[in-house]
Amino acid sequence: MFSNWGFTWGGWLDNRRGEWWLAAQLVLITAHLLPAWPSPAFWGIASWPVLLFCAGLLLLGLGLLMAIQSLICLGTSLSPLPAPKLFGHLVQSGAYSHCRHPLYRALLLCSLGVVIATGSLLHLVLLLSLAAVLRRKARFEERGLLHSHPEYSLYVASTPAIAAFVPGLDWR
Repeated sequence: MFSNWGFTWGGWLDNRRGEWWLAAQLVLITAHLLPAWPSPAFWGIASWPVLLFCAGLLLLGLGLLMAIQSLICLGTSLSPLPAPKLFGHLVQSGAYSHCRHPLYRALLLCSLGVVIATGSLLHLVLLLSLAAVLRRKARFEERGLLHSHPEYSLYVASTPAIAAFVPGLDWR
């Protein structure tokens, strides 16, 4: 399975297929399991407001549903590495008709949900860091897609990258 996705020991050493971007992404996602810091007491409240907690959980759940939808749309073209699969096809339908990187959008929505649910500055930093890593990972991915799918340039011109109207997350 891992070799079908293009993983090699050499790639981990020289980042040839974007392995370092994947590693950074996984570290940041895993770091979301850390407890909220500072605690709500830091803000002078006994506990975080229930409404914000529920809103954050709703965003987290929506992000998870969006991720599942995106994974289903990718089908056999799915790879955790940003380099396109050798014989993968260009997906432009379903979740991919709304943005070019809906999985990244879903991850950022999940992260935003955690920030809102916890009120954690640590998790806000993780969200911003994850956005920066996913932006760079997407740019790496798009260089490969432009090379392997000439029609990708038309898709780029008409479809937002990760999130339309969000500075740094849409480059058309």
